[in-house]
Amino acid sequence: MTSPVHWALLGLVIEEPSYGMELYRRYESKYGDVLPISESSHIYTGLKELERRGFVEELWAGVGRQPKPRYRATRSGVRSYIERLVEQADVERDRPELWVRQLGAFVHEPAVALDVIERFERRYLKGAGSTESQSHDTASDAHELIDNLVVDRQHLAEGAMVTWLQHAHDGFEALANKAQADAPPRA
Repeated sequence: MTSPVHWALLGLVIEEPSYGMELYRRYESKYGDVLPISESSHIYTGLKELERRGFVEELWAGVGRQPKPRYRATRSGVRSYIERLVEQADVERDRPELWVRQLGAFVHEPAVALDVIERFERRYLKGAGSTESQSHDTASDAHELIDNLVVDRQHLAEGAMVTWLQHAHDGFEALANKAQADAPPRA
């Protein structure tokens, strides 16, 4: 599945099972500025695709003349979503805000978010630092200087990403600790 809209929609369903129009409102609120869609019908098209792939299932609810389907994620959908987030280490550099918002699907399951962050970091670090730069003092011409500046910018961005990943890890760890402290004691 290549559509970032479908992946974002799956994250919303994982975060909280919902009805179609409710998903549209949540999508607009969370992703409207980074992954805009033109109309609510895109949500229903996405839900049908997610259902076809076995990532979501319909739960019929409501009393009266017009029951409406509520969608929830399947185990396969959650596993696929987690794998997608981890795989994004290779392309995240282009759309960091989207990735962070998608990680928010696990705000109620901080242990899962911590696992995703740790796996993402391992994958990210595997691909980072593969370029080497010469000292600017030894650059023999303008083209070499530009190449070095590009590499230096990459290294700075990678360092910032590692710092941010630690920050995200600390935030979700605090969330997990708070949830554990707020949990009723076991008898």
